[in-house]
Amino acid sequence: MSPDKSPILKVSKLVKRFGGFYALDGLSFHVVPGEILGLVGPNGSGKTTSINVISGLYGPDGGEVVFDGASIGGAASHKLVHRGINRTFQVPKPFLSLTVRQNIQVALAYGQAAGDAAAAPPSMAQLLEEYRLKEVADRPAADLNSAQQKMLDLTRALATRPRLLLLDELAAGLNPAELDWIAGRIKALAATGMAIIVVEHLMGFIEQITDRVIVLNAGKEIFEGTLATAVHEPQVIEVFLGGEHAH
Repeated sequence: MSPDKSPILKVSKLVKRFGGFYALDGLSFHVVPGEILGLVGPNGSGKTTSINVISGLYGPDGGEVVFDGASIGGAASHKLVHRGINRTFQVPKPFLSLTVRQNIQVALAYGQAAGDAAAAPPSMAQLLEEYRLKEVADRPAADLNSAQQKMLDLTRALATRPRLLLLDELAAGLNPAELDWIAGRIKALAATGMAIIVVEHLMGFIEQITDRVIVLNAGKEIFEGTLATAVHEPQVIEVFLGGEHAH
């Protein structure tokens, strides 16, 4: 990460309500190109809701989302992909009846339709090789195991050439060797200048890859900094472990 870079994404006083429940309650943070930012917190703290608003799945009820200098709050997901934002999902959503290769080809074609000549699209061969899908390239996505479906979800996002990549529990269900491998891939993507936001429960994985974390509770930020520092903060300890551990 280069701290002197201007943020590519700014989230300011973001609010998202579901009925009377505030899933996000005035949340603000930023991410710069080449940074890996972790969003962590207990279940229901607003992590996935943040990604859903940034990626256009939900419209905000207050506040602002600014990407590359333009306000994007409420823009449709498919339009944000062409602006340079894409994501993975907790539960991958491939076209189950299409093969792995066909799924990626759809994403490549959609990414090329954006007409951004500044960024060459990755090749099919590169994506299949780098994300360990070469051997299953011609199998239907429905036949893949959980880890393979996660990698297909990731390759489809990468095929659209995002400048901001949102990863929602990509590591869940991976074994230790797979975790080390995908951590290396994520860090390599950031090294190209891609900004990455990671929502994850696996703190060891978060510690391995992130430059900085935002700890959320009840839709608000309670800590910003490194995970190594966060684990010594009484408020963070209380949120994760309960008040009796905070002292």
